[in-house]
Amino acid sequence: MAEHIQWLDDGTPYSPRFGDRYHSEDGGLAQAQQAFLHGCGLPAAWAGQPQWRILETGFGLGLNFLVTWAAWRADPQRCRMLHFVSLEAWPVAPADLLRAARQYPDLLPLAQELHDQFWGLLPGVHRLSFDNGQVLLTLCIGDAQTLLRQQDWTADSVYLDVFSPERNPDLWSLHTLKAVARCCRRGTHLATSTVAGAVRDALAQCGFEVHTVPGVAPQRDRLQVMFNPRWELRKPRAAMAPATPRRCIVIGGGLAGAATAASLARRGWQVQVLDTAAAPASGASGLPVGLFAPHLSPDDNVFSRVSRSGVRAMLQQCAALLHSGVDWCPSGVLERRSPDRLGVPADWDSGPGADWCGLASAAVLHAAGLPSGTSACWHARAGWLRPARLVAALLAHPGITWCPNACVAQLQRAAPDAEHTGDTWTVWQALDAPGHLLAEAELVVLAAGPACNALLAGLATPPLPLQSVRGQLSWGLQDTQATGLPPFPVNGSGALVSHVPFGGGHAWHMGSTFERDVEHLPLSHAEAAAAHASNWQHLQALLPGTAPTLQAAFDPAAPADAQRVQAWASVRCTAHDRLPIVGPIQATALPGLWVCTAMGARGLTRAVLCGELLAAQLHDEPLPLEAKLARAMSPARR
Repeated sequence: MAEHIQWLDDGTPYSPRFGDRYHSEDGGLAQAQQAFLHGCGLPAAWAGQPQWRILETGFGLGLNFLVTWAAWRADPQRCRMLHFVSLEAWPVAPADLLRAARQYPDLLPLAQELHDQFWGLLPGVHRLSFDNGQVLLTLCIGDAQTLLRQQDWTADSVYLDVFSPERNPDLWSLHTLKAVARCCRRGTHLATSTVAGAVRDALAQCGFEVHTVPGVAPQRDRLQVMFNPRWELRKPRAAMAPATPRRCIVIGGGLAGAATAASLARRGWQVQVLDTAAAPASGASGLPVGLFAPHLSPDDNVFSRVSRSGVRAMLQQCAALLHSGVDWCPSGVLERRSPDRLGVPADWDSGPGADWCGLASAAVLHAAGLPSGTSACWHARAGWLRPARLVAALLAHPGITWCPNACVAQLQRAAPDAEHTGDTWTVWQALDAPGHLLAEAELVVLAAGPACNALLAGLATPPLPLQSVRGQLSWGLQDTQATGLPPFPVNGSGALVSHVPFGGGHAWHMGSTFERDVEHLPLSHAEAAAAHASNWQHLQALLPGTAPTLQAAFDPAAPADAQRVQAWASVRCTAHDRLPIVGPIQATALPGLWVCTAMGARGLTRAVLCGELLAAQLHDEPLPLEAKLARAMSPARR
């Protein structure tokens, strides 16, 4: 899928595939600013708006995006959220992005940020995040017509910018322009530097008003276009959220709740996070340390694609909020797998899939204390994380209020008062067991794991297909003289994470156990001992060369002064199909009641993505992953 650029003697990039330059000899900066940005009436059109959504039909070297991003940064009246969706069948190499931007010193810092996230672009949808999540670039890799049919976007502006109709006729065809029109609302402005008669006729046929205006040198003319069909449009989707965000209650102070609260707060919501505990992350998200890593499958199934989108979102959020090496570490993760179930698609080592994972090298296996030839995969974009640190950082947003010791026993809809009679939004009230009001808001998000169903039962709503899974992690302090512990996490049947800062030294963590349909806590002495024994057995199978280093910690007969193993246990919440549940419970019958739960054993991989997915659905934004993957996580799938 990659595009191999040739650089001409005058320094301009050239595409051998299409036999054309990427931009004119002057570098294309004037085209990007005048033909596209100003051609769509920007930045004036987005002034004061909660969001602005731009659709581009060819990303190329990213110049239009960089110019638009720079204009957004420089505009004191900018929209709160800038969405830039770009279609690209043949993404260029990251190094070419930087090389193309070197002639624009003002854009080079932005190009460097883009370069740093421009990796692993397999076919599908990839969300890149900038400026604290307020500038979101959604790169859609693949055939434009297919992508336009599969996704359900609404665009406020369109940049119709690809190679000329003579060089790339498919992207200028009537079918493609009809698909673009489907993404437009009445009043959407479209700009392009192409003035071919066939293109003008096709745009007019699709409902656009087309005007030819003076072009940007060396081109004589360009088009300014507005979507304003003479026919009635299909009935628009029912609005899920007001133009100006209001109040929200998130029930659950773990990672799913904190990620959801942060995504909504970035969009202007005033969020109260209610939890039964005295501190955030007191449940399964209080795990001392956990892993985030993509899932592998030979057919690259839904589970794998969701996991990659989640890992990308987690990497972006951790890099923005946490201290590397202390709160988290993108160290990579080694995963042991059986030879007949390696899960790496056959062609990944020669394409963008290699940015994600591949067969473990002899050097990696040696660092883990495993013999050369051991069946294992190396996940380059993975690592360990202290979930409670991320929860605290997410909840630190000024738009979020933490409400501890808030035991929500019932949800009810309040009768509208005289001031809000006729309001399209329901006001929800959260009550405790005696019936006292804890909070009220126009939006409620259930992120309380298994407890979600108890609240839904009070609304006579069918339960979600949730399952409780209890697990115990075994951990201990590392002996400063200990050797043989791998420098990165190793996963398989259980996982070992060592060299995690703890106090003045480091700690190791092994586990965890997996007990379905068990949720009582704390574990009895016998249960805890059995869980330690299980984790010890898994450690011996996972890393036989490392196990002797930790044997004394697991040995009940070890001397009293030995570093004894310690336990941490909690209950995860998963769904029967192992995918999260994100979206409205019943959009018509229970407006304003949403859910974000069932993160399962891969909660660290999924939670940030799910928070962004919920916020995107609520605001009719471009989704952070393919629409079919979002549907696979919908509550309506049950």
